[in-house]
Amino acid sequence: MTDARPDAALTDELLALALEAARRAGALLRDGRPDDLAVAATKSSPVDVVTEMDIAAEKLITGYLAEHRPDDGFLGEEGASSPGGSGIRWVIDPLDGTVNYLYGLPTWSVSIAAERDGERLVGVVEIPMRRETFRAVLGGGAFVNDRPVRCRPAPPLERALVSTGFNYVTAVRTHQAEIAARLVPLLRDIRRGGSAAIDLCDVAAGRLDGYYERGLHPWDLAAGDLIAREAGALTSGRPGTPPGWDLTVAATPGVFEPLLALLEEYGAWHD
Repeated sequence: MTDARPDAALTDELLALALEAARRAGALLRDGRPDDLAVAATKSSPVDVVTEMDIAAEKLITGYLAEHRPDDGFLGEEGASSPGGSGIRWVIDPLDGTVNYLYGLPTWSVSIAAERDGERLVGVVEIPMRRETFRAVLGGGAFVNDRPVRCRPAPPLERALVSTGFNYVTAVRTHQAEIAARLVPLLRDIRRGGSAAIDLCDVAAGRLDGYYERGLHPWDLAAGDLIAREAGALTSGRPGTPPGWDLTVAATPGVFEPLLALLEEYGAWHD
């Protein structure tokens, strides 16, 4: 966590907008889910789906934000993309955990981050089925439902609970399973929740000691990465690189270092 908040008036405005947009989208997804929810399209493979509700939620979020800040840019999972002219860009995952949502499982979220010139200033992750809203402002700490959160004190690696995720492309997923199989004997256990944003928030809240995944897009991690870091977690990609497609790792200090070293040794950063 940094020592001072940048441009408090700006970040206060961005946070308020992100909270309201996430709240509205979360309510739409929770209350508007049709019983006959259908797959609208597929992404990377036939099992990587987009539902009609993903699309509706992204339209709601971008419409609300554009109404209040028409000069801002957007990067959204379901196609929202514009550079804007203000220097602020919103990075949006309207429904992180789409397959969980499709099946009626509760582990899904709405993720909204605001960044300026590539630096994340604000992150919000709304988890409607938990009645939880995680938020963070750069330099301002991390909160869930207005309660400050901090990552857990580090246990020995063999007592660390770590989460991961799997790609929807079969060959990639198979390699990821091999990495997980090598890690399992060295950890307390591995979890697989299905929402990267929630996993990152759970590291922030001390519910996980660590999390790693290959194949994340900017919208998957933008808000959750900021929340985890503001809660005291360490995050990175491969050693010396930021979190991204090749690898994303977040963990409490003390677990982060040996976990990252093992992931590098095992080749978790490639297919």
